[in-house]
Amino acid sequence: MLSGFNPETIQDVEGARQAIAALLNLVESMRQENQELRAEVQRLRDEINRLKGEQGKPEIKAAKPKDHSSEKERRKPKGWHKGNKIDRIVIDREQKLYVDKNELPEDAQFKGYEEAVVQDIRLTTDNVCFLKEKYYSPSQRRTYIAPLPTGYEGEFGPGVRSLILTLYYASGMTEPKIEEFLGHIGVSISAGQVSNLLIKNQDVWHDEKEAVWRAGLASSDWQHIDDTSTRVNGENQHCHVVCNPLYSAYFTRPGKDRLTLIHLLQGSATVELLLNEQTPAWLDLFKTPLWAQRLIATWPQNQVLTCSEIESLLVRDAASLNEQQQARILEAAALTAYRNQDDIPLILTLISDDAPQFQYLTPNQALCWIHEGRHYKKLIPFVDYHRQLLEGFQKQFWAFYQQLQSYQENPSQPEADRLRGEFDKLFSKTTGYEALDQRIAKTLAKKDRLLTVLDQPYLPLHNNPAELAARQRVRKRDISFGPRTSDGAAAWDTFMTLSETAKKLGVSFYAYIHDRISGDHYLPSLASLIQQRSVSELPQPAPT
Repeated sequence: MLSGFNPETIQDVEGARQAIAALLNLVESMRQENQELRAEVQRLRDEINRLKGEQGKPEIKAAKPKDHSSEKERRKPKGWHKGNKIDRIVIDREQKLYVDKNELPEDAQFKGYEEAVVQDIRLTTDNVCFLKEKYYSPSQRRTYIAPLPTGYEGEFGPGVRSLILTLYYASGMTEPKIEEFLGHIGVSISAGQVSNLLIKNQDVWHDEKEAVWRAGLASSDWQHIDDTSTRVNGENQHCHVVCNPLYSAYFTRPGKDRLTLIHLLQGSATVELLLNEQTPAWLDLFKTPLWAQRLIATWPQNQVLTCSEIESLLVRDAASLNEQQQARILEAAALTAYRNQDDIPLILTLISDDAPQFQYLTPNQALCWIHEGRHYKKLIPFVDYHRQLLEGFQKQFWAFYQQLQSYQENPSQPEADRLRGEFDKLFSKTTGYEALDQRIAKTLAKKDRLLTVLDQPYLPLHNNPAELAARQRVRKRDISFGPRTSDGAAAWDTFMTLSETAKKLGVSFYAYIHDRISGDHYLPSLASLIQQRSVSELPQPAPT
């Protein structure tokens, strides 16, 4: 009945048009409420059936879930040209092939050789029986035995160990399949040995990850951040990703609140808290009661404190504060400590989505335009007229986004001022579709964080690198469910950091792992590569 209906065609007699618009919004809200109530009724029916020992309604997923991607709208079409992969192939050997002379006519003339590059691989064992010299000294009552070469520990050499790490962390293969694959080659290995090689005694690699993390932070004063859910020993936790074009670093933590993120950025074993002359500004921002601020001013100042010490002071002096207010006080002290430390590079601008825990972590925050556009994609109007309003606004949204892209290529102050005015004009509109108008108003409230690029044109307009990095963890989680121990979680974080960073730097993860395990050290460290390439590929941090 409402298909093709447009209230603009109504003659405005005593506010009839306004009344019809209000009724259409009422239809939208009632339909949304009806859908939610239907879902709740079905959930309750399923629960009743379950309690009776029966089965509920089968959950049949749609063949294609709703797509909230904005790739089609935001991307500028580019011409496609097939690249030449021959230049990227390393030639291991040459072999000349000859024509059967009996097939050649008498006047055939030799014209040299025609190249044909063919890729192949050999999967074979390289089992070694080491004959280690052995001496015994009667005077010292001690036996001397020649050591194994570097990388040969226990029953397995650097080739097997490197391959297992690569297949599991970089290629997404499960432990049982790795065991099976190695068995096909002729390597005798148990499931327990595969697990140990993946998780145990990885301190050297944890140090490599720490070096990558610090080099990555120092490579640019802006970073991407995102998180995704994960499980450790069956318990829900969160994997946090911090990255830029040169690296990706992974951190698994029980929570994803702001205090957890500050601790992550601090890079310390425990959360460091500090109270000084900067803390009151944070307490004001977090709307801490004035009486509590006066008490906090009497607590130890200019010395690093622990969470337990602050919590004890809260119990003693401010037990009447609710849990949220106490959390904000801990965050204020943690932010003070982070901004005053010099052990780890300070991030000046964080690119993220609009989740509240990402606010205030750094002096500046740039919001992801792709994520913002996704909010509009999630609106599903029932009334045809509202659908037309939404589609029209989305076109204007992405047209403005393309103007920002053009600005990045040729930035200027007059153009920045014009775009700020265009933003105000676009996101101050009232369409009459209430859900859309509420969404537009929320975007307007984020103006400063969405337009950070006008002051720093080199910043990306979206947070796709962090989302793609988080997706790698999701795929790993889907394949292997999740680590069962804290050592396993640390190994996941470390090797996914090294794998994704190697990919960004154009380094073979297998070659890098093998180079380190074998002790050759022919390849430069990933951290040093980040330092070298940041000079030419990324805007340098502003002088402090």
